[in-house]
Amino acid sequence: MNILIQIVLLMVMLELIEANLQKAGTLELMIERLYGYYQKSIFLFFLVHPSYYFVIFISLYLNLLDFYIIAILVIKSLDIFFKIEMIQQRFIKQEMDEELKIMMKMKMAPWMSLLGVIMYVPLLAMSIFS
Repeated sequence: MNILIQIVLLMVMLELIEANLQKAGTLELMIERLYGYYQKSIFLFFLVHPSYYFVIFISLYLNLLDFYIIAILVIKSLDIFFKIEMIQQRFIKQEMDEELKIMMKMKMAPWMSLLGVIMYVPLLAMSIFS
């Protein structure tokens, strides 16, 4: 099998693992789950995002630095920073806007946990095969 196809399949697998580690019915439950990892170790929190490091590795290994790779890394970085900020507001500072508290209790659609597979895998494929 071609190495490039294997890279894309590995990305799918890592995104599914990441989705399973962070899966929850509401944003609040997802942040609580991530806070559990954060409490044990900040490094464990960052290890719950394996596809982020995989994309960095692939970018370096294949010497890719195009729009698609940069888009993946920027979106994933913002996602991680957003989660850290939510953890700090909810559990550490315990200062959260009422609107945000209401939003965090809203149910998420079951397919939302698969957004990583839907977004990042095609972007990685376009980067590799272009």
